[in-house]
Amino acid sequence: MTGFALDEFLPYRLAVAAGRVSRAFERRYRAEAGISVPEWRVLAHLSQQGEVSVREIEARADMEKSKVSRAAARLEQQGLIEKRDHPGDGRLVSLSLTEEGRAVMARLAPLAIAFQAELQALLGEGSTGFEHSLSVLSKSRF
Repeated sequence: MTGFALDEFLPYRLAVAAGRVSRAFERRYRAEAGISVPEWRVLAHLSQQGEVSVREIEARADMEKSKVSRAAARLEQQGLIEKRDHPGDGRLVSLSLTEEGRAVMARLAPLAIAFQAELQALLGEGSTGFEHSLSVLSKSRF
């Protein structure tokens, strides 16, 4: 044996923790709005960025283009987003929230804020160090 312990391997532990947190939050926004994880991520990005391309969401949310595209198609069918030809690049599609999409995000934002507060309370004083670590990791070339 090499001394490798999966339960002590930080990337594994982070992936497991992230999955559990994501599923816990998903239960809340699925109950409120009936949307999936990829759909939430698309809506959340659009609520922060306004009009953006699938490529931009793919890069920022670290999601595969196909997942972003499928989520966007479902959201468009539900009337929550609209698609337009990208003004600067004809090969891209721009996405933006509709009025109904903004209304959904207005309902979901307080859920997200409350969920984050619960997580920070759970982490206690360690949440500040954890936030710093996430910031460092997101800016690194991993």
